Amino acid sequence: MSNSSRAGAVRRALTAATLASLALGAAACGSSGGDPLASPSSAGAAAPAPGSGSTVVVGSANFPENVLLGSIYSQALKAKGVKVEEKFNIGSREVLYGQVQNGSLTVLPEYNGALLGYLDAKSTAASKDEVNAALAKALPASLGILDSSPAEDKDSLTVSQETADKFGLKSVSDLAAQAANSVIGGPPEFKSRREAQFKDVYGLTFKEWKPTGETTANAIKDGTIQVGNVFTTDPKILQLKLVPLADPKNVFGAQNVTPLVNKAGVDATATAALNAVSAKLDTAGLTALMKRVAIDKEDPSVVAKDWLKSNGLG
Repeated sequence: MSNSSRAGAVRRALTAATLASLALGAAACGSSGGDPLASPSSAGAAAPAPGSGSTVVVGSANFPENVLLGSIYSQALKAKGVKVEEKFNIGSREVLYGQVQNGSLTVLPEYNGALLGYLDAKSTAASKDEVNAALAKALPASLGILDSSPAEDKDSLTVSQETADKFGLKSVSDLAAQAANSVIGGPPEFKSRREAQFKDVYGLTFKEWKPTGETTANAIKDGTIQVGNVFTTDPKILQLKLVPLADPKNVFGAQNVTPLVNKAGVDATATAALNAVSAKLDTAGLTALMKRVAIDKEDPSVVAKDWLKSNGLG
Protein backbone atom coordinates (compact mmCIF):
# COMPACT_ATOMS: atom_id res chain seq x y z
CA MET A 1 0.00 0.00 0.00
CA SER A 2 1.33 3.47 -0.90
CA ASN A 3 1.94 6.12 1.73
CA SER A 4 -1.03 8.18 0.53
CA SER A 5 -3.35 5.15 0.48
CA ARG A 6 -2.21 4.08 3.93
CA ALA A 7 -2.74 7.58 5.28
CA GLY A 8 -6.20 7.70 3.77
CA ALA A 9 -7.17 4.30 5.16
CA VAL A 10 -6.09 5.16 8.67
CA ARG A 11 -7.80 8.53 8.45
CA ARG A 12 -11.10 6.86 7.64
CA ALA A 13 -10.74 4.70 10.72
CA LEU A 14 -10.55 7.90 12.76
CA THR A 15 -13.63 9.51 11.23
CA ALA A 16 -15.79 9.08 14.30
CA ALA A 17 -13.36 11.05 16.43
CA THR A 18 -13.08 13.78 13.84
CA LEU A 19 -16.85 14.08 13.55
CA ALA A 20 -17.22 14.33 17.29
CA SER A 21 -14.63 17.07 17.46
CA LEU A 22 -16.00 19.14 14.60
CA ALA A 23 -19.72 18.65 15.08
CA LEU A 24 -20.23 17.99 18.76
CA GLY A 25 -17.25 19.66 20.43
CA ALA A 26 -19.70 22.28 20.30
CA ALA A 27 -20.70 22.95 23.81
CA ALA A 28 -18.66 26.12 24.10
CA CYS A 29 -21.36 28.11 22.33
CA GLY A 30 -24.78 26.69 23.04
CA SER A 31 -28.19 27.68 21.71
CA SER A 32 -29.56 30.98 22.86
CA GLY A 33 -33.07 30.30 24.02
CA GLY A 34 -34.83 27.39 22.37
CA ASP A 35 -34.61 25.46 19.13
CA PRO A 36 -33.88 27.86 16.25
CA LEU A 37 -35.58 25.39 13.92
CA ALA A 38 -38.80 25.25 15.91
CA SER A 39 -40.88 27.41 13.61
CA PRO A 40 -44.11 26.29 11.95
CA SER A 41 -42.52 26.50 8.51
CA SER A 42 -39.36 24.56 9.27
CA ALA A 43 -40.42 20.94 9.62
CA GLY A 44 -40.62 19.28 6.25
CA ALA A 45 -40.44 22.60 4.45
CA ALA A 46 -39.58 22.60 0.78
CA ALA A 47 -36.51 24.46 -0.39
CA PRO A 48 -37.25 28.04 -1.39
CA ALA A 49 -37.35 28.69 -5.11
CA PRO A 50 -34.32 30.49 -6.48
CA GLY A 51 -34.57 33.94 -7.95
CA SER A 52 -35.76 37.37 -6.88
CA GLY A 53 -37.63 37.50 -3.59
CA SER A 54 -36.50 34.13 -2.21
CA THR A 55 -34.92 33.89 1.21
CA VAL A 56 -31.68 32.01 1.80
CA VAL A 57 -31.60 30.41 5.24
CA VAL A 58 -28.06 30.18 6.64
CA GLY A 59 -27.54 27.74 9.49
CA SER A 60 -24.67 26.74 11.75
CA ALA A 61 -23.64 24.11 14.24
CA ASN A 62 -23.51 25.06 17.91
CA PHE A 63 -19.83 25.85 18.34
CA PRO A 64 -18.16 29.26 18.03
CA GLU A 65 -16.19 28.74 14.82
CA ASN A 66 -19.20 27.49 12.90
CA VAL A 67 -21.35 30.37 14.17
CA LEU A 68 -18.64 32.78 12.98
CA LEU A 69 -18.56 31.13 9.55
CA GLY A 70 -22.34 31.22 9.35
CA SER A 71 -22.26 34.94 10.07
CA ILE A 72 -19.62 35.49 7.39
CA TYR A 73 -21.77 33.64 4.85
CA SER A 74 -24.92 35.48 5.91
CA GLN A 75 -23.41 38.96 5.74
CA ALA A 76 -21.64 38.23 2.44
CA LEU A 77 -25.00 37.26 0.93
CA LYS A 78 -26.74 40.35 2.33
CA ALA A 79 -24.01 42.55 0.84
CA LYS A 80 -25.05 41.25 -2.58
CA GLY A 81 -28.73 41.97 -2.01
CA VAL A 82 -29.75 38.42 -1.11
CA LYS A 83 -32.56 38.10 1.43
CA VAL A 84 -31.20 36.07 4.36
CA GLU A 85 -32.55 34.43 7.48
CA GLU A 86 -30.10 33.21 10.13
CA LYS A 87 -30.59 30.04 12.17
CA PHE A 88 -27.41 29.58 14.17
CA ASN A 89 -26.41 27.35 17.12
CA ILE A 90 -28.57 24.46 15.93
CA GLY A 91 -26.69 21.33 16.92
CA SER A 92 -24.82 18.37 15.48
CA ARG A 93 -24.29 17.29 11.88
CA GLU A 94 -26.97 14.62 12.22
CA VAL A 95 -29.58 17.35 12.73
CA LEU A 96 -28.06 19.92 10.40
CA TYR A 97 -27.67 17.66 7.39
CA GLY A 98 -31.31 16.66 7.47
CA GLN A 99 -32.39 20.29 7.65
CA VAL A 100 -30.35 21.18 4.56
CA GLN A 101 -31.74 18.15 2.78
CA ASN A 102 -35.38 19.07 3.45
CA GLY A 103 -34.80 22.74 2.63
CA SER A 104 -35.30 24.20 6.10
CA LEU A 105 -31.70 25.37 5.78
CA THR A 106 -30.30 26.55 2.46
CA VAL A 107 -26.62 27.06 3.31
CA LEU A 108 -24.40 25.51 5.97
CA PRO A 109 -20.67 26.00 6.64
CA GLU A 110 -19.22 22.49 6.52
CA TYR A 111 -15.82 20.77 6.73
CA ASN A 112 -15.44 18.63 3.63
CA GLY A 113 -13.56 15.69 5.17
CA ALA A 114 -15.90 15.37 8.14
CA LEU A 115 -18.95 15.62 5.87
CA LEU A 116 -17.58 12.86 3.66
CA GLY A 117 -16.92 10.73 6.72
CA TYR A 118 -20.55 11.19 7.75
CA LEU A 119 -21.80 10.14 4.31
CA ASP A 120 -19.24 7.45 3.52
CA ALA A 121 -17.16 6.15 6.40
CA LYS A 122 -15.27 3.77 4.10
CA SER A 123 -13.92 6.45 1.78
CA THR A 124 -10.13 6.71 1.63
CA ALA A 125 -10.10 10.16 0.02
CA ALA A 126 -7.56 12.39 1.74
CA SER A 127 -6.67 15.49 -0.31
CA LYS A 128 -9.09 18.37 -0.88
CA ASP A 129 -9.70 17.40 -4.50
CA GLU A 130 -10.16 13.72 -3.66
CA VAL A 131 -12.59 14.53 -0.85
CA ASN A 132 -14.64 16.93 -2.97
CA ALA A 133 -14.82 14.46 -5.86
CA ALA A 134 -16.05 11.79 -3.46
CA LEU A 135 -18.60 14.21 -1.98
CA ALA A 136 -19.97 14.98 -5.44
CA LYS A 137 -20.82 11.28 -5.73
CA ALA A 138 -22.01 10.77 -2.16
CA LEU A 139 -24.39 13.73 -1.91
CA PRO A 140 -27.99 13.37 -3.14
CA ALA A 141 -28.91 15.27 -6.30
CA SER A 142 -30.67 18.01 -4.32
CA LEU A 143 -27.53 18.98 -2.42
CA GLY A 144 -24.15 20.26 -3.48
CA ILE A 145 -20.96 21.84 -2.27
CA LEU A 146 -19.61 25.15 -3.50
CA ASP A 147 -15.93 26.09 -3.68
CA SER A 148 -13.83 24.91 -0.75
CA SER A 149 -11.74 27.54 0.99
CA PRO A 150 -8.06 27.00 1.78
CA ALA A 151 -9.06 27.37 5.46
CA GLU A 152 -8.95 24.08 7.37
CA ASP A 153 -9.85 23.22 10.94
CA LYS A 154 -7.96 19.96 11.31
CA ASP A 155 -5.47 18.09 13.45
CA SER A 156 -1.86 19.14 13.13
CA LEU A 157 1.56 18.46 14.56
CA THR A 158 2.57 21.79 16.05
CA VAL A 159 5.83 23.10 17.50
CA SER A 160 6.98 26.32 19.15
CA GLN A 161 8.32 29.14 17.02
CA GLU A 162 11.70 28.63 18.70
CA THR A 163 11.80 24.94 17.77
CA ALA A 164 10.70 25.66 14.22
CA ASP A 165 13.42 28.27 13.78
CA LYS A 166 16.15 26.20 15.43
CA PHE A 167 15.61 23.10 13.29
CA GLY A 168 14.13 24.65 10.16
CA LEU A 169 10.79 22.88 10.60
CA LYS A 170 8.05 23.66 8.10
CA SER A 171 6.39 20.27 7.50
CA VAL A 172 5.95 16.95 9.30
CA SER A 173 8.58 15.52 6.95
CA ASP A 174 11.15 17.88 8.51
CA LEU A 175 10.74 16.12 11.86
CA ALA A 176 12.62 13.04 10.60
CA ALA A 177 15.93 14.17 12.10
CA GLN A 178 14.39 15.40 15.37
CA ALA A 179 11.67 12.89 16.28
CA ALA A 180 13.94 10.50 18.18
CA ASN A 181 14.88 13.33 20.54
CA SER A 182 11.39 14.83 20.82
CA VAL A 183 8.53 14.25 23.23
CA ILE A 184 5.12 14.40 21.55
CA GLY A 185 1.82 15.15 23.27
CA GLY A 186 -1.89 15.17 22.61
CA PRO A 187 -5.17 13.63 23.77
CA PRO A 188 -4.86 10.42 25.82
CA GLU A 189 -5.82 8.29 22.80
CA PHE A 190 -3.40 10.09 20.45
CA LYS A 191 -0.61 7.51 20.75
CA SER A 192 -2.77 4.50 19.92
CA ARG A 193 -4.40 6.30 17.00
CA ARG A 194 -1.35 7.88 15.42
CA GLU A 195 1.96 6.25 16.43
CA ALA A 196 1.96 3.58 13.72
CA GLN A 197 0.73 6.07 11.14
CA PHE A 198 3.53 8.56 11.70
CA LYS A 199 6.07 5.75 11.55
CA ASP A 200 4.64 4.17 8.40
CA VAL A 201 3.91 7.34 6.44
CA TYR A 202 6.66 9.71 7.58
CA GLY A 203 9.20 7.36 9.15
CA LEU A 204 8.93 9.09 12.54
CA THR A 205 9.67 7.40 15.87
CA PHE A 206 9.30 9.78 18.80
CA LYS A 207 11.24 9.59 22.06
CA GLU A 208 8.12 9.61 24.24
CA TRP A 209 4.35 10.11 24.01
CA LYS A 210 2.62 12.14 26.73
CA PRO A 211 -1.15 12.49 27.28
CA THR A 212 -1.37 16.29 27.49
CA GLY A 213 -5.03 16.72 26.49
CA GLU A 214 -6.32 20.29 26.66
CA THR A 215 -2.95 21.51 27.96
CA THR A 216 -1.12 20.50 24.76
CA ALA A 217 -0.58 24.01 23.38
CA ASN A 218 0.74 25.26 26.72
CA ALA A 219 2.98 22.20 27.06
CA ILE A 220 4.55 23.00 23.70
CA LYS A 221 5.18 26.58 24.77
CA ASP A 222 6.75 25.70 28.13
CA GLY A 223 8.89 22.92 26.66
CA THR A 224 7.23 19.98 28.47
CA ILE A 225 6.80 18.52 24.98
CA GLN A 226 8.43 19.49 21.71
CA VAL A 227 5.63 18.44 19.35
CA GLY A 228 1.89 18.46 20.00
CA ASN A 229 -1.47 17.69 18.41
CA VAL A 230 -3.26 21.04 18.07
CA PHE A 231 -6.19 21.97 15.83
CA THR A 232 -5.11 24.37 13.10
CA THR A 233 -7.59 27.13 14.00
CA ASP A 234 -6.98 26.96 17.76
CA PRO A 235 -6.43 30.61 18.76
CA LYS A 236 -3.68 29.52 21.14
CA ILE A 237 -1.52 29.09 18.04
CA LEU A 238 -1.45 32.88 17.78
CA GLN A 239 -1.57 33.59 21.47
CA LEU A 240 1.45 31.38 22.23
CA LYS A 241 3.25 31.88 18.90
CA LEU A 242 3.13 28.24 17.80
CA VAL A 243 3.77 26.80 14.34
CA PRO A 244 1.51 24.08 12.84
CA LEU A 245 3.57 21.93 10.47
CA ALA A 246 2.33 21.23 6.95
CA ASP A 247 1.11 17.67 6.29
CA PRO A 248 2.06 17.02 2.63
CA LYS A 249 1.16 13.32 2.78
CA ASN A 250 -2.34 14.00 4.15
CA VAL A 251 -2.03 11.94 7.30
CA PHE A 252 -4.81 13.98 8.87
CA GLY A 253 -6.91 14.36 5.72
CA ALA A 254 -8.55 17.48 4.31
CA GLN A 255 -10.99 19.49 6.44
CA ASN A 256 -11.56 22.53 4.23
CA VAL A 257 -14.32 24.95 5.17
CA THR A 258 -16.90 24.41 2.40
CA PRO A 259 -20.46 25.65 1.89
CA LEU A 260 -23.03 22.85 1.75
CA VAL A 261 -26.14 24.03 -0.10
CA ASN A 262 -29.61 22.97 -1.06
CA LYS A 263 -29.29 23.62 -4.79
CA ALA A 264 -32.89 24.79 -5.27
CA GLY A 265 -32.37 27.61 -2.80
CA VAL A 266 -29.25 29.30 -4.19
CA ASP A 267 -29.08 31.27 -7.42
CA ALA A 268 -26.05 32.56 -9.32
CA THR A 269 -25.77 35.66 -7.11
CA ALA A 270 -25.73 33.65 -3.89
CA THR A 271 -23.31 31.12 -5.33
CA ALA A 272 -20.89 33.83 -6.45
CA ALA A 273 -21.03 35.54 -3.05
CA LEU A 274 -20.22 32.34 -1.17
CA ASN A 275 -17.47 31.35 -3.59
CA ALA A 276 -15.92 34.80 -3.12
CA VAL A 277 -15.76 34.14 0.63
CA SER A 278 -14.06 30.80 0.05
CA ALA A 279 -11.49 32.38 -2.23
CA LYS A 280 -10.39 34.77 0.54
CA LEU A 281 -10.64 32.59 3.66
CA ASP A 282 -7.46 30.79 4.72
CA THR A 283 -6.39 28.96 7.87
CA ALA A 284 -4.23 31.76 9.27
CA GLY A 285 -7.03 34.26 8.75
CA LEU A 286 -9.64 32.02 10.37
CA THR A 287 -7.32 31.42 13.32
CA ALA A 288 -6.94 35.19 13.78
CA LEU A 289 -10.71 35.59 13.69
CA MET A 290 -11.15 32.82 16.24
CA LYS A 291 -8.72 34.55 18.59
CA ARG A 292 -11.02 37.56 18.57
CA VAL A 293 -14.07 35.35 19.23
CA ALA A 294 -12.70 32.77 21.69
CA ILE A 295 -10.04 34.74 23.57
CA ASP A 296 -11.00 38.39 23.17
CA LYS A 297 -14.71 37.52 23.51
CA GLU A 298 -15.87 39.70 20.62
CA ASP A 299 -19.27 39.22 18.99
CA PRO A 300 -18.95 36.81 16.03
CA SER A 301 -21.18 39.02 13.87
CA VAL A 302 -18.88 42.01 14.44
CA VAL A 303 -15.78 39.93 13.71
CA ALA A 304 -17.43 38.61 10.55
CA LYS A 305 -18.36 42.12 9.42
CA ASP A 306 -14.80 43.36 9.92
CA TRP A 307 -13.35 40.46 7.92
CA LEU A 308 -15.77 40.95 5.03
CA LYS A 309 -15.07 44.68 4.90
CA SER A 310 -11.29 44.17 4.97
CA ASN A 311 -11.57 41.69 2.10
CA GLY A 312 -13.85 43.86 -0.05
CA LEU A 313 -16.83 41.54 0.44
CA GLY A 314 -19.05 43.56 2.71
